[in-house]
Amino acid sequence: MITSKTAEEIELLAEGGAILARIMQDLAAQCVPGASAASLNEYAESEIEKCGGTPAFKGYGPKGQEFPATLCISPNDMLVHGIPYKELVFKDGDVVGIDIGMKYKNLFTDHALTVGVGSVDVEVKRLLSVTKECLALAIAEAVVGNHLGDIGAAVQQYAEERGYGVVRQLTGHGVGYAVHEDPQIPNYGERGVGEKITEGAVLAIEPMINMGTHKVTTASDGWGVVTEDGKMSAHFEHTVAVTKDGPRILTIV
Repeated sequence: MITSKTAEEIELLAEGGAILARIMQDLAAQCVPGASAASLNEYAESEIEKCGGTPAFKGYGPKGQEFPATLCISPNDMLVHGIPYKELVFKDGDVVGIDIGMKYKNLFTDHALTVGVGSVDVEVKRLLSVTKECLALAIAEAVVGNHLGDIGAAVQQYAEERGYGVVRQLTGHGVGYAVHEDPQIPNYGERGVGEKITEGAVLAIEPMINMGTHKVTTASDGWGVVTEDGKMSAHFEHTVAVTKDGPRILTIV
């Protein structure tokens, strides 16, 4: 079920979300040839702690299987959940997904984007543009009285009409009291289907779009999720509050 946050809680989430968005801007600017995933992870952890927050992903998971880092860094055909290994050094033409979560004043926000490193080809630029547009269309459906299926349908229609694969195995989710809450928010579906969206809902909306097949599999390290056909993927995410006046993006400066 969707949980509703109070107006005061949404203001605190907006405060934390603005901090997270500023850190993300800095991280994106650091994605240049020769930079390492580990250096981005160290920067993010330091900045989160400086502002009084706590990394939401580090230590997340069942005992003995906790995620080991502050950031998920997912290059090229890796869609999500990539570990920022020190050996991962960015090259010209790479595509890098950055996913970051923070606990701030006991509330959680979640934010992701995908950036091109150096010079990327025109097809990759198109993938990033279409995925960003999918996010904008999805957010526009996050209004009181709509259904969760309206969000997924908007993403699926826009992406598939342009020849892209929409990931089925992973979804967006509720967020706020925990980094992952109910409900799941698929990026595919039918309009008018699923739980009704209510005022005060806070949703992590995150289209995950592949250049080829929608099918994904787990990488050899047991964490990363990669496309089954080895083609590029993109992932963009905002934390969004549903208000009586429409959707409010919280992870924005």
